[in-house]
Amino acid sequence: MLFGTCPVCHGESMYVEKNPYKITQIFKMHDKCSKCGLKYKIEPSFFFGAMYVSYALGVAFSVASFIITYFFIGMSAINSFYVIIAVLIILMPIIIRLSRNIWINLFINYKGE
Repeated sequence: MLFGTCPVCHGESMYVEKNPYKITQIFKMHDKCSKCGLKYKIEPSFFFGAMYVSYALGVAFSVASFIITYFFIGMSAINSFYVIIAVLIILMPIIIRLSRNIWINLFINYKGE
């Protein structure tokens, strides 16, 4: 799930560009896996459900950022808020890709060789 490989065979990347920080290429996926033939876009709008996962990941990163900055580093609440915004902006491409990876892996199981 972390690397965005095919959920069935883990043989290749689902994405045309592996680097999520190339923003113009962030959503471009191969149509199907060249190893096992799995069609990634199962239906139109399939990845709309990944928005729920993206929200949960954003909340998790925000809570983690707040706990680290407020309790461990000792920043004020407003500075912790600024750190949360910065973390979410910097990690946005990773959160988008990770939420898509988690979403497709919820519906398609690994089959191995």
